[in-house]
Order: sequence, then C-alpha cells, then structure tokens
Amino acid sequence: MTSKKTSALHEKEGVSQPETTSQSSAQKIKKSRAKIPTTDAFITNILKGDITFLSRAITLVESTNPKHQQKATEILERCLPHANSSIRIGITGVPGVGKSTFIESFGKHLTKQGKKVAVLAIDPSSSVNKGSILGDKTRMEELVTDANAFIRPSPSGTSLGGVAQKTRESIILCEAAGFDTIIIETVGVGQSETAVHSMVDFFLLLKVAGTGDELQGIKRGIIEMADAIVINKADGDNTKNAKIAKTEFNRALHLYPPKESDWQPKVLTCSALKHKGIDNIHELISEYISLTKENHYFAKRRNEQNTFWLKATIEQQLKDTFYNNPVVKEQLEKEIKKLEDGNTTPFNAAKRLLKR
Repeated sequence: MTSKKTSALHEKEGVSQPETTSQSSAQKIKKSRAKIPTTDAFITNILKGDITFLSRAITLVESTNPKHQQKATEILERCLPHANSSIRIGITGVPGVGKSTFIESFGKHLTKQGKKVAVLAIDPSSSVNKGSILGDKTRMEELVTDANAFIRPSPSGTSLGGVAQKTRESIILCEAAGFDTIIIETVGVGQSETAVHSMVDFFLLLKVAGTGDELQGIKRGIIEMADAIVINKADGDNTKNAKIAKTEFNRALHLYPPKESDWQPKVLTCSALKHKGIDNIHELISEYISLTKENHYFAKRRNEQNTFWLKATIEQQLKDTFYNNPVVKEQLEKEIKKLEDGNTTPFNAAKRLLKR
C-alpha cells in the first residue's frame, strides 16, 4: 500500500488586503467633479487667480456640449471687463526648432522678473482618430512647477494651421485670472502663421541654422508677419552657422517695405537650452510694445483682431448650424451617394445643399 504524496507546489491562503480606496470618498469626488460650479463661483475664483477654476473654465469653452457652451458664454462675458491687460506673444516655427525649450527658458526668465505667464500650447490632432498627445507640460517640466506660470495644452482639432478654435477665448480667461503675459505656441505646420498673427501683439518666428532651414525661412508671407526672427540652438558647433543665418535673414528683411507699425523687424540668436540671449529677446519685445503704444498702433491692432475674430466666429457658427441641420444631414448623404455614382459634381451638390 503506497502512501499518497503531497505536491511541493501548493499555495497557502494569503492575508486579505484592505480596500486601498474608500468607496464613499471616491463617490464624493466623482460627484463633485460632475457638478459644474455656478457662474458666480467661476468668476470669483478666476479673478482670484485660481488655476483649477481657470482650467475648468477653459474646458467649458472648448466643449461642444450646448449646456457647457452656454455656461462658457456667461463666464466669458463677465471676464471681459477684466481682460485685455496682457502682452500677447505668438511663437511659431517648424517642428524640431525647439519651441517648447525656448518657451520654458523665456517663461522662466519672465517669472523671475515678477511676470505671470500663461502658455497656451496647441498640440496637433490626429486626422485618423482625432486624438492628441498634449505633451507640452512634460517637455516644460521646470516651468510647469512655477507658481507664476500656467500651461494649458489644447488639441488643434480641425482648425486650420494648428490653432485651437477656442484659443482666443482662452486668452480672455487667462487675462482675467491675472496673467500679464500670454504665450501662444503653435504646431508649426506652415499654415499657422496667419491665425496666430491675428490674435497676438508680437509675432516671433523661431528658426534653426545648419539644417537647410535658412532657405525655408526666406518666404514673403512669413517674413512680412514676423516682428522678430530668432535663430535658436546657437551653441557649440552650431554657433557659427547661427551667425551666418542671422546675416542672411537681416539681408532678407531689408528687401521688404516698412511695416505699418513703423517697426523694423530684427534678427537675434539664442540658445534656449543654455539660457543664452533670452534677456535680449525680452528687451526687444519690450521695445516693440513701447513703440507701438506710443504711435497708437497697438490699440489699432487690437481693434483689427477683434473684427477678425468676430467674422471668424460668425463663419464657424454658420458652418456648425449648417451641418447640424437635420434636413441638411439627410440631403448630404443623398448628394454624397450621387457623387459616388458619378451623377453630379461637387459644385452642383453644394449649390443644392445651400439652397436647402
């Protein structure tokens, strides 16, 4: 008679672990997040500079929910009297030029001067799944911990040129929260310059030398809009290339007629990574602001921007109203089917839809 052998592979009953999260606390947190504060609460806290309420207000502005849009409109209208007191700076450049590094270095320089800096960073949205990485806070790891700085990445969505549709409204909210310098970073896809230029006081074009990018920079549209060109990464072996690029851009700038602002655009070099030349850029921007305020171009430019955004908003709302119309939705499917069957042209299909 053989005895039954026990396996060496066996488990002992473990000790049950206690709940790491209180279910009641979790429910309370979820409930508080789901409840939208009153407009009065938003205004009171935004004017106090509360970052949490500022972020939630921008989220409402960016939302497509009709209830959120109504609340956002109320907040914006009440914030407007407290806005328009900042300096708005647009920063653009091709991917890889060092925009995030430059903004962090420049932002830290400003906060050390006692400025309150808000960075509205536009991240590209995927044309396939509409998602965005929103990684600017990760790249600006020093600035994000600064008490006098606020970084808000937003998806570009379907807007042209990498400027979020609601960036203009976000500027108003940031100004009401007490931020005196607003920096707008774009995707830098080559079409963003016009949209950025229409919402900022100073337009800065970042370039990098030694990559063949010099030739790409000498384009009439970009040069005419830029108030300054900054050659970044002017350090180490690239210092000589940066100086050569500076000379080439200076020559190009003198080929263009004077700006309406009476400002002569300048070319500077810097190393955002080494924090070199950043103070010179700040001085240059301050010089531009002083000049344009003295000759009243600053106020004229702001009025032109408001007119531009009035028309842009009307166009966007007309577009939304058109595509959300039930009759149009039904007819659009029919017209697309006709196009696929070769029974109509895009022009005629559009004409019939617009008549509807």
